[in-house]
Amino acid sequence: MTTDLTAGTPTPGSRPHVILGVSGGIAAYKACELLRRFTESGHDVTVVPTAAALRFVGADTFAALSGRPVSAEVWHDVHQVPHVRIGQSADLVVVAPATADLLAKAAHGLADDLLTTTLLTARCPVVFAPAMHTEMWEHAATAANVATLRERGALVIEPAEGRLTGADSGKGRLPDPEEIFEICREVLSRGVATPDLSGKSVVVSAGGTREYLDPVRFLGNRSSGLQGYALARAAAARGAEVTLVAANVTLPDPAGVKVLRVETTAQLRDAVVSAAAGADAVVMAAAPADFRPVSHSDTKIKKADDGSAPAIELAQNPDILAEISHDRARGGQVIVGFAAETGDATGTVLELGRAKLARKGCDLIVVNDVSGGAVFGAADNQAVILGADGAVTDVPLGSKGALAHAIWDQVLARMP
Repeated sequence: MTTDLTAGTPTPGSRPHVILGVSGGIAAYKACELLRRFTESGHDVTVVPTAAALRFVGADTFAALSGRPVSAEVWHDVHQVPHVRIGQSADLVVVAPATADLLAKAAHGLADDLLTTTLLTARCPVVFAPAMHTEMWEHAATAANVATLRERGALVIEPAEGRLTGADSGKGRLPDPEEIFEICREVLSRGVATPDLSGKSVVVSAGGTREYLDPVRFLGNRSSGLQGYALARAAAARGAEVTLVAANVTLPDPAGVKVLRVETTAQLRDAVVSAAAGADAVVMAAAPADFRPVSHSDTKIKKADDGSAPAIELAQNPDILAEISHDRARGGQVIVGFAAETGDATGTVLELGRAKLARKGCDLIVVNDVSGGAVFGAADNQAVILGADGAVTDVPLGSKGALAHAIWDQVLARMP
């Protein structure tokens, strides 16, 4: 019986061809969800498991979900030369989960099965999503193998923290399949084989802070965190080490991103300043509350019987963007701010954005027209990116991911 693993090789203009490699870890079952997301979004997927992976998930399962034959052997359809053809035809190779053994083989160029030979022949972007116990991830050999793969242009996603096999918990958990898919989609959309932010450390803030009046009520804003999360995901897809400071956001953690959760502006300030100490770039996409109550009630503030409202005295919060812009943690650090403006009697949206750029002292500012509540919570965004050097980049309406990449393009152009 013939399986013809190379059948359906795409032609120019056809659906993106993804190779989903699956190695032999307990997280192999999660590859089924990743496969489903690829196929349902219109990608042509060939699953290439290792023999060990097939001990966790059967070939028939992968075949049924992908609609294509599945084999771990180089000896099937030898006349089609699958160990060469599969990699040559790919637009993307993603290995999820990638075990310590698989990473070691890939780093040292070993090729003893269909997946490892495919990795050697692929000339497209390659993404590894590691999953293993914490001790294995932290071992010097694994660290060296990951560094080697990154140096060669592969994107190795940082594993998540959480429950592992048995009673163990720690770093080494496979990121959520949905977030691995989003990273892969970012990589495919750019069509660039080498991550251009590899070796860079970046900090992104997202969401809106809360300043509590009492245990129930707070002063806040409408920021959803979607743009900040898009920035973090885009940076991770481009190879950066990403720290995301999230203020009151309920979105799932982007794959490969370290997430720090905060509530108030003071907490946001402390987390950003600390993380910025080792960062090449900081993008302040969060919306910190400008003011906080001078006093906070430990009990719920009750309505007055006479219908009067309590007077609330406010104090100004620290200006995080101005602080990190004027007191740079390191030379060459690029600082980006956001300006959500509506325009008023003092100036247009762009005029107010330029004034904020000069006042804060940052390198770039992303100006959004939020008249009528536009942008908040929406999937799409449009903006003008203003540079302290006079540059103006108009980003038309599109996904927040597209704007995120436009911002990182400008950041990268200013990095030493």
